[in-house]
Amino acid sequence: MHETPVEMTVNGHAVRHVVEPRLTLADYLREKCGLTGTHLGCEHGACGACTVLLDGQAVRSCLIFAVQVDGQEVTTVEGVGGEDGSLSPVQAALRECHGLQCGFCTPGFVTSITALLQENPSPSDEDIREGLSGNFCRCTGYQGIISAVKRAAGVNNPTA
Repeated sequence: MHETPVEMTVNGHAVRHVVEPRLTLADYLREKCGLTGTHLGCEHGACGACTVLLDGQAVRSCLIFAVQVDGQEVTTVEGVGGEDGSLSPVQAALRECHGLQCGFCTPGFVTSITALLQENPSPSDEDIREGLSGNFCRCTGYQGIISAVKRAAGVNNPTA
């Protein structure tokens, strides 16, 4: 199989590699970019662990080929926080509300919540549940995660 050049912006940095057309975006990020925060769970798009932001929209990186992302902007969990290593409001809220346990699902939740709050800064409980319905967590029972979304929404929108 022939290889194809691909260029994209990942976490604010231009990257360029030559890849096989069948390489998924998840594997590209992990193997070519060294960004292992994007986790692979089911590799069928059902669990949400591989969720990244593609031009600001939450997408399952296990379902997209890297060549399809040529010229676009990708944000992984590593790019959500501050350049100085500070936590984003979403990350801080997950920590404060005990929305984390084993951590395997955390990167997908962080990026999904980030996208949700960009689209809907003051989500209702129903909006939160629907917005995160594609992310599975087997440890937390979701209550801490839902509380964290509310807290992060309040930080982003103090009148909420």
